[in-house]
Amino acid sequence: MTIASSPMSLAVSTLQEGFPESEFLPVEPLMDAPYNSPSGNSNPEIDESEIDLLSVSWNQDYGCFAAGTNHGFRIYNCDPFKETFRRDLKSGGFGIIEMLFRSNILALVGGKANTQYPPNKVIIWDDHQSRCIGEFSFRSEVRAVKLRRDRIVVVLEHKIYVYNFMDLKLLHQIETLANPRGLCCLSHQVNTSVLACPGLRRGQVRVEHFGLNMTKLINAHDSRIACLTMTMDGLLLATASTKGTLVRIFNAMDGTRLQEVRRGVDRADIYGIALSPNVQWLAVSSDKGTVHIFSLRVRVVGEDPSSVQSTAAAALSHQYSSSSLDALISPTSAGANPGSSLSFMKGVLPKYFSSEWSFARFHLPECTHYMSAFGSQNTVIIVGMDGSFYRCIFDPVNGGEMVQHEYKSGLIAWRSPTVKD
Repeated sequence: MTIASSPMSLAVSTLQEGFPESEFLPVEPLMDAPYNSPSGNSNPEIDESEIDLLSVSWNQDYGCFAAGTNHGFRIYNCDPFKETFRRDLKSGGFGIIEMLFRSNILALVGGKANTQYPPNKVIIWDDHQSRCIGEFSFRSEVRAVKLRRDRIVVVLEHKIYVYNFMDLKLLHQIETLANPRGLCCLSHQVNTSVLACPGLRRGQVRVEHFGLNMTKLINAHDSRIACLTMTMDGLLLATASTKGTLVRIFNAMDGTRLQEVRRGVDRADIYGIALSPNVQWLAVSSDKGTVHIFSLRVRVVGEDPSSVQSTAAAALSHQYSSSSLDALISPTSAGANPGSSLSFMKGVLPKYFSSEWSFARFHLPECTHYMSAFGSQNTVIIVGMDGSFYRCIFDPVNGGEMVQHEYKSGLIAWRSPTVKD
């Protein structure tokens, strides 16, 4: 197998006691390896023309993505682009695949047609050992699973459960507004432990700072939350609503709105928001067939992400002081977002005229769900539910239309499936 071994040691292979009886179903004994050819990369009995794509998800640093199919899963490296691994299963596939960076640990949730693994069960899979090392069963369908090196987060439609990764004990329960998309994001630095999810009110985001034992509620939008993401350190939060016209960036510590950018004026379904590693750029993909790039007014000391982390740590140390935003907001930007020629009349004309518009963009067919992420050297990676892969380059000074650098189609025989919310 080409995926690196796990950086942690997981000794516990069964669920612990102490879960709420009203929510959890009885846990079955751990099962043997579900794959028909655990030592090989494919099953010759499965016809490639019968493979449907059920889901696509990035790993935590956006260097890989996992494709859940109706007959298993496949893992792809982004740079250089290549399929690195696959597992095929005759009895059904997986609607949710969550990687743990580039380790052999995966969280798997069966697709609705999976006869062995139902969509209300989470399997923690160690592919190095080719076995399940733990599982969680619920009375309702699992909407998402998120992993940190020390936490497992399971998202249901109205509740989120946070578990300790080492012994699988339940640590926190969070109630949310109806969350059919499974919206939830985590920080991934060792010294911060932050979770963001929908709150109990429409348009509200709840931010849990577990290390500080603090909860912050942010009234981000008037409409329901449609998408959210955070920086790796959990300091910045970006959100969009079901209206899909605006993306807002907040200080996740005190809830201050730092910036607002406009995707468009027509209602749109936002598929994803991505932040660049240096926190200088933001990408938004939607059902309008365009990936928009925005410049962020966030102070960046060089291109080294570690310098950004140092700036974030400084802001964390004086989280509520009046000068805390100085470490977050840059007075100028190398590539500023364009605005209306009437923006000088801000406060007089409707808000539309003072909006910040996208700095760069790339146009795609509107019929497909696309996910985007930032690669190296001003590149954006786009993966479509039609099996397409794009690598585009944007000009960090002048912006404008991005240039297609690489394109792959038909990565596997994906047949225009219905996109899952």
